[in-house]
This record gives sequence, structure tokens and C-alpha cells, in this order.
Amino acid sequence: MSQDNPIYQSRRPPSPTELADIPWLTRLTGEHHALACRHVLVGEASPGDLVCRMGRPVTYWFGVVDGLLKMSGENAEGQVMTFTGLPPGGWFGEGTVIKREPYRYNVQALRKSLVAGLPVDIFHKLLDESLDFNRFIMHQLNERLGQFIAARQIDRMNNPEQRVARSLAALFNPTLFPGVGQVLKITQQELSYLVGLSRQRVNEALNALEAAQMIRVEYGGLRILDAQALTSNKIDDLADFLTASRRSQGRPQSGTIKLKPTV
Repeated sequence: MSQDNPIYQSRRPPSPTELADIPWLTRLTGEHHALACRHVLVGEASPGDLVCRMGRPVTYWFGVVDGLLKMSGENAEGQVMTFTGLPPGGWFGEGTVIKREPYRYNVQALRKSLVAGLPVDIFHKLLDESLDFNRFIMHQLNERLGQFIAARQIDRMNNPEQRVARSLAALFNPTLFPGVGQVLKITQQELSYLVGLSRQRVNEALNALEAAQMIRVEYGGLRILDAQALTSNKIDDLADFLTASRRSQGRPQSGTIKLKPTV
């Protein structure tokens, strides 16, 4: 993290409440827990701020205490692909930290966010000495592999219902994002950034998913009613039906349920 980064400039020790929102700390005991608590810092990121910049050397292992970040990359032609959203409770980049290599992606704040960071050297000390920390990182890497395979599949989907459904399922991953809970606090515009669709198409997809009783739009967020359905044949059947309906009408089909203005 460069010293001109707003997060670096606003860094400070976390409060007890903020420490309690860091999921892996509860797995550490004794001197390892004390070591991590002494060195974890938090900083504020405004919308548009880059937490990690492609090509920059890694200095911290980062996590989201509050807010929403987006991880994305660029190819040689300058095309941007979103890998994943990062809601509260999500820690990321452990592979980069382990290898001490430059970032191969950008991580940007979509809204005002509180970001925590553990220095690279402390990360490696815990990795060398703590079996509990090793287990946490192993589970993170395993889940992350599945997440990025799913992200590649999502990127190739043309149907908006499928893209939105699987993107929501990824954001409700309890292992990677334990801070989300039952309701994901997200706006329609933020979701469109993550999914790579226009707000109109996202709105149509959310209406269809709500009509199918897979999600419920609530004040300021979304509640998953049937998480399994979002990645099952049910969503594929729904997507196929809506695609056929749109083609028969010769235009996009609007949803039947009006979204609340906050989402």
C-alpha cells in the first residue's frame, strides 16, 4: 500500500468492536491472538479508492470490516473482468501474500468502506507458527478456487437471471463472507457493477428471482430465500423460460414486481 493511498493515511488501530468483526481472529489463541491484535490496522476507503492496484507490491493481507469492494482485472486489450464482490467479513489476496508477488488485480471500493490489514511479515509469522491460522488459510484458498471457477462461468453467461442469481449466491458464501448474514446490503447500481449488466437488466432479473421466491427485496438490501435454487436447475429453467418469452415478444420483458427504491 503506497503512502499516498487514502487508506494508508487514515490507518489506525481497530476498536474492540471492529476486532470482533474479524472472523479469523477468533480461531487464534494466546500469543498468536495477541500478536495479530497488536498489528492489525484499519482504514477508510471512499467510493472509487483503490485498496490494491495491479502491479504494486503486496504489503498487507486485507479484509472488509464494513462496506463493499470489487475485485477486477484487465487483459492486454484493456477489457475489464470483475472477479468478485467483497462484502463484510471477506478477507482476500492470501495467495498473493503467501508468494509475496505484485498484485494481479485491482480492488476498488464501491461505497464508503472500512478495510482492515495485517502486515505481510506478521501474516507469514502466523503461517509458520499457528496451526489454526494455517487451517483457516487452507479453507480460504479452497473456497477461493471454487469462487473463481464460478466467476469464469458467470462471465460466459448471456442470460441476466443466471448471471445475477449466481453472483448473489457467491456473495452469500458463509465461508468467504461470514459478515453478510441473512441480508446483503447492496444497491441496484452496485450489483450492476459486480454483475456487468445495466441497472435495467439487473432490475428485471431481481424482479424475476423475487417472483420465483428465490430472493426478497428488503429495505436497503436483499434476502436469500432459497440459496440452493440460485445455483440449481431451477434458475436455469426460469432463465430459459424468460429468454423464450422475450424472444417471442421481440423485446426485453419487464419484471412483474416493482423494486423498492433503495435497492
